[in-house]
Amino acid sequence: MKRFLCKYLAAIALCLPLLANAAADTVVVGQAIDLSGPNADLGRDYVAGIKTYFDVLNAKGGINGRRVQYLVRDDHGQADLAVKAVAELITQARVSYLFGGVGDDVTRAVLDSAEFKRSGLTLYAPLAGADYRKDAKVLFWRPSYQQEIRHIFSHFDKLGIKDVGVVYQESAATADAYRRLAERMKESGIRLSGTVHLGSDPAKMRSETAQLASAKPGFVIMIADTVNAGVFLKEFRKLAPQTFVAGSSLTNLTTLRQLAGGKAVEWTVFSQVVPNPSIGSSSIQLEHLNMMRKYRDEPVSALTLEGFTAAKSWQRLLAAGRRTSGQAEYAIPDGGFDIGGYTVGDVADSNHLSSYVDMALFNKASGLTY
Repeated sequence: MKRFLCKYLAAIALCLPLLANAAADTVVVGQAIDLSGPNADLGRDYVAGIKTYFDVLNAKGGINGRRVQYLVRDDHGQADLAVKAVAELITQARVSYLFGGVGDDVTRAVLDSAEFKRSGLTLYAPLAGADYRKDAKVLFWRPSYQQEIRHIFSHFDKLGIKDVGVVYQESAATADAYRRLAERMKESGIRLSGTVHLGSDPAKMRSETAQLASAKPGFVIMIADTVNAGVFLKEFRKLAPQTFVAGSSLTNLTTLRQLAGGKAVEWTVFSQVVPNPSIGSSSIQLEHLNMMRKYRDEPVSALTLEGFTAAKSWQRLLAAGRRTSGQAEYAIPDGGFDIGGYTVGDVADSNHLSSYVDMALFNKASGLTY
C-alpha cells in the first residue's frame, strides 16, 4: 500500500506541470444564463451563437495560440441562481472573462454580488435593456431599451401615427424605461391614448385594456416581460384585432405565441438589434450563416447572430497579449471598429457597443419579417 501511494503521488507530481501548461494555453470564458427557465429560448440561441464563434476561433488556433474554453451554467432565469453560478465560475473554474445572462433582474443581481465585485471582472454582453451607470462593471453589446423605444417611435412617426397606447409592467427593471418613454412622447408631440398597468390586479388590467381599445390608438407599445406581454395581448386582441402592438427585441416570441395564441400575435412588431439573420447581405451575416451550418444542427435566429457577433466583438476588444493584474479587460479603439458590415464601439463614453436597431413583423409562420 505504501509503495502504491508513493507511485500515485509521483504520478500526480508528473501531471501537475502538464495541467499548468494546459491552463496556461487556455482562455477560460464563463457564462451563467437561462437555459431551462422562462427565457430559455433566448438563452439557448444566444449560447449557440457564442459557441459557434468560439468553435471557429479555436479551429483557427485560438487567441495567440490559446484555445477558448467556454463554460456555461444554467441559472434557470433566477437571480439567486445566477449569483451562485457566477460565484462558482469565478472561484472554482477561475474564469478570466464573464459573459452575462438574460434580463435586468439577473444582471443587477450579478453586478451587486460580493463575489463578482471581488473578482474585478467586467460582465460582458448581457441580454438586458435598462440603462446602467457608466462606471458599472458591465459592457453591453446591444443598444439600450431606450434606444429601441426611440427607433419604434421613429418607425411609426414615418407612418404619420401620433397617438399611442402604453402597456407598462410596474417593476424596478422597467421604471427607467417608462420614464424615458414619457419624456420621448412629450418631446415628439405624441398623444397618449391610454395606459394599461400590468400587475397583481387582473380586473384592473382588463378594465384599462378595454378603455385603451375603445380609444383606438395608432399603435401600442409594451414595456413588459414576455409573460405579462402575453397576458395583455390575449385580452387586447379580443377588442382590437388589427391594432399594431410593438415590443422589444428581448421578447421571447415562442413563449409569447404560446401564451397569447396565434391570432393574438398577428399585427405585432418587434425592434431588433441585429440585421436579418436569414440572409447574407453583409459579411457578418454570411459568416454567421455559414458557420452555423458547419458547427450547429439548428436554425439561425436573431439571438444566434447576436451571440456570434458579440463573441467576435469580444475577441476584437481583448488587450494585446496576456492580460496582467490590474489591466483592463477590454480596449475599445477610438472611432470603433467594423464587425463585418457595420461599426460597433463608435459612441464615446458609452457602455453599449452597438447602436443598431431594426424593425420586424411577427408573421403567421411564427417567424419575423424584416
